[in-house]
Amino acid sequence: MRKLINQLASRLPLEFRVLFRQFLLRVIDLEALSIEADVERFLGQFAGVLIMISFVLAARLIYPTLFMDQAHTASFLREMTLQSEQSVINITFLVTGLITVISWDATFPDRRDVMVISPLPVKPYTILFAKISASAAVLSLAVLSLNLPASSVFSLLLGPLSGSAWGAIRFFCAYWFVIAAGSVFLYGSVLTIQGITTLLFPRRITLRISALLQLAAFALFVSVYFLEPSTPTFGALTQPQNQAFITWSPPYWFLALMNQLTGTLPPSLAWLATRAWFGLGISVTGAVVSLLFCYLQTMKRTVEEPDLVPGAGGLHWAPRIGSLLQTALVLFSIRSLTRSRQHRVAFAFFASLVSAIALSMVHAETQAQKPTPVSMDYLIPTFMMMGFATYGLRSVFSLPISLTANWVLRTTQLRAPEKYFAATRITMFLFAVAPVWFLSAALSAPLWPFSAVGGHLLVLALFGSLLVELCLIGLYKVPFTCSYLPGKLNIQVVFWGMLIVYSTVVLSFAEFENQALRNPNQFAVLVSALVVVIVGLWTFNHNRAKSAELYFEELPEEPITMLRLIIAPPPRSD
Repeated sequence: MRKLINQLASRLPLEFRVLFRQFLLRVIDLEALSIEADVERFLGQFAGVLIMISFVLAARLIYPTLFMDQAHTASFLREMTLQSEQSVINITFLVTGLITVISWDATFPDRRDVMVISPLPVKPYTILFAKISASAAVLSLAVLSLNLPASSVFSLLLGPLSGSAWGAIRFFCAYWFVIAAGSVFLYGSVLTIQGITTLLFPRRITLRISALLQLAAFALFVSVYFLEPSTPTFGALTQPQNQAFITWSPPYWFLALMNQLTGTLPPSLAWLATRAWFGLGISVTGAVVSLLFCYLQTMKRTVEEPDLVPGAGGLHWAPRIGSLLQTALVLFSIRSLTRSRQHRVAFAFFASLVSAIALSMVHAETQAQKPTPVSMDYLIPTFMMMGFATYGLRSVFSLPISLTANWVLRTTQLRAPEKYFAATRITMFLFAVAPVWFLSAALSAPLWPFSAVGGHLLVLALFGSLLVELCLIGLYKVPFTCSYLPGKLNIQVVFWGMLIVYSTVVLSFAEFENQALRNPNQFAVLVSALVVVIVGLWTFNHNRAKSAELYFEELPEEPITMLRLIIAPPPRSD
């Protein structure tokens, strides 16, 4: 298979192949690559995670049928058909949206493209096709990996319910057409919005608006996935209270389109499938027109107009946070997260996980009719949010903002290393622990008794402090200044480590805390143990920081080669 793909690729123009590989590296980002900066290995690990998610979706449909007879199995599958279709469409929209946002601006020309590639004998449409192909390759891999196992299982189980001998094949074809059409619709819609802002506004304003749109898109995709109501039957879709929502909800458009292609859509909902066709046509047309105008009209403007730079005038005021050094490093971290697209996207990924958990809790609270007691359903999500926030910020710290910041802070190091270390600790508290703590406090409003809520918030603050001290072990560098070696992050190991190891620890800790909240003596022991561990880790980190040396360069380990030479003993002279 790989040999066939290489043969087909060799027939493409050389300019296209070279540009495709370079643009593919920009979409993926070298800083996030797996071992030895291997693109193929990174894509394999990324696909492996999505395939496991697809198997979980399929298992939710298969597992209950293992304990049913044939009659009950058919009834169960009929009831689960619409829910299963809605589930796969929603998660496909979420993954497609997040990939589209992560690869923000990767399809449009930037200053480097214009300055380096334009003088070369390469036609603009070759650059355009190479950029689109690079983004489409990553998106196609994600969609295929996420849906291939699930589509096969759903087709074999749900297809025959139509009563036709070709039901499984028809369901399989309809499934993949709708999934592909939905992905193209979402991707084209984002490109259309980006293209409109690029064409209407100057480059400086476009760069500012683009950053806000990127973060807004993150919030929108995650919010829709977790707050969208579930409609288990077609009758629920036709109810008047649901009409206003499904009218403007693209996942429901393509859900209706899938059932229209399989022949199971009621005539009263045909207008919903029509919206999917119109939406697909408008998004594709808008994306094509936007890309053509941007490559033909705005490439020169990219060179002539300046990039986004800090304003020289106006009022510049910043709060005092500790010492002058601590204030400077905290403000430097804030500006690194807000002005750098790479850092903003990386941290927004972890922030989206925190937001997703919070939105799921909000959705559960809105369904409750009266105040509910503090339970595991509240404790576990708050610990998960704290873990994702602290680990995400710690991961972003390792990515450099620029070589200028590296050398400026290196040449101006006039304070002891523990002063820089203390500033890093304050930054993690301000950007990770404090936001999650206040968010958890806001989500605890409908819970009772309030003594248990207050006790958990105290434990959560101590738990966040513990995670901060654990993340600071061995971190003897200024955030966003140390050069990074590509290949240190193994995405699959990190994902399954957080999902399995950390989730297991959180589950055990939350169960113990749930019991301690009802027992004052046990709660006092828990708080005292956390304080002792935190003080011990703080003392350890502080003492190590005193003798540590700040480093600004990540250097690879020098391999030691053993020659295994055996020195023969000298001959004996008799």
